[in-house]
Amino acid sequence: MNFDYLLRGLAIGFCIAAPVGPIGVLCVRRTLARGRLVGLLSGLGAATADAVYGCVAAFGLTSVSAFLISHQMLLRTVGGAFLIYLGARTFRAPPVENAGGKDGKGLAGAYASTFLLTLANPITIMSFAAIFAGLGIGGTGPDYGSAALLVLGVFVGSAAWWVILSTGVGVSRDRFSASGLRWANRVAGVALFAFGAAALASLAR
Repeated sequence: MNFDYLLRGLAIGFCIAAPVGPIGVLCVRRTLARGRLVGLLSGLGAATADAVYGCVAAFGLTSVSAFLISHQMLLRTVGGAFLIYLGARTFRAPPVENAGGKDGKGLAGAYASTFLLTLANPITIMSFAAIFAGLGIGGTGPDYGSAALLVLGVFVGSAAWWVILSTGVGVSRDRFSASGLRWANRVAGVALFAFGAAALASLAR
């Protein structure tokens, strides 16, 4: 078992999560509207999906990878449509949502929605496979301990980014006025709608 794989997984997970995308926009918006915990759990849902895809790449689960890629049109259609729905809903949302989003059901929904949205982009598995192959760590073969450390690193690295993001946004949350939160909802709604439209448009290419 090589603990160097854990460090590599940390770096990969952080770098995969950090670029701005629909999940980042959703995490920021939820943190502003519903608090740091909801934003964090939204990010952890994405981190869990990253770990799932990392697991597929690290353990060389080609049958799972092939299944996901062969159904990518359906998955991206569902994901894109859901982003458009979220964008429209976010755009019209009131400046401050009630505290009901912090109950068990609301927290579970925040986690599950980003988990499923991230899984709905099977191209991510190709990103992991390419990165692992480039670093000479793809398909670790019989060394399952090293593969497990790699996947753990991916999750922790991705989760670290979402902790940083939700904490940073949460600290500045109280500085937003009702008008500022209203505009944040509108900007986030437009961005989510655009990401969803782009996902659907990519299907025609």
